[in-house]
Amino acid sequence: MTAGGESPGTRYGETWVYEGIIGALPGVDVSPGLALAIQFTVFEGAILLLAWVYGLWTAAVAGTVAVVVATLGSAEMLRIARQTREADVPEAYRRLLFGSNVEVVLSVLAYVALVTHLFVYDPQMGGASLVGTLFGPEPPVLVVYLTLLVLWDVCYRIGTGWWASVVALWRSVRFRFDDETRRQLLRADLGTLGFGLTQLALVPFVLGQPVLLAAVVGHVLAVSAVTGLAILLSRGQD
Repeated sequence: MTAGGESPGTRYGETWVYEGIIGALPGVDVSPGLALAIQFTVFEGAILLLAWVYGLWTAAVAGTVAVVVATLGSAEMLRIARQTREADVPEAYRRLLFGSNVEVVLSVLAYVALVTHLFVYDPQMGGASLVGTLFGPEPPVLVVYLTLLVLWDVCYRIGTGWWASVVALWRSVRFRFDDETRRQLLRADLGTLGFGLTQLALVPFVLGQPVLLAAVVGHVLAVSAVTGLAILLSRGQD
């Protein structure tokens, strides 16, 4: 098993971009569990180090929650990918889910919107901005760099969740499956739904930010609704 959870027979174009990048690194051959541990340890270690250097322990709590959410997202991505590859599904579904890279486009859109909000919209609204509240009036450069990196990690998993839910709905409308395949796909869909719900852990940190609060809650509700409909349609094939 290579990093990212690929089996030796998995072809690029049948992987998330996250899996493809790690799997393409020369000399890298680690288990999915170790890859997740490295992801969490590197980010969390950097957060704790910078919190100690600059005395930003309140911000470190928010950063830790974001890292946990991103790591859980990675775990669910790997699980969804494994279950989808093991299921007897049409190649068109597999290509659309993994090979289109639409999740990257959605992630970039979410990330650009978030950065614009944090550094343009929020400061223009008057009062204390979220960046200022967490990092003070003069945020350290290294802290901002790490923050943006962690936020990209979260946004990429969110974009993947969007795409997985939309493609699951398309699959449930377009195809019919035998009982065993439906059970495998149900487990994958429940993973998408579960990861969406874990993102509610971010809510306490944006309670004073109406736009971000609406975005997080609205995203979770949308993914839950679309994935739930996909599950209902699939079960209706009985």
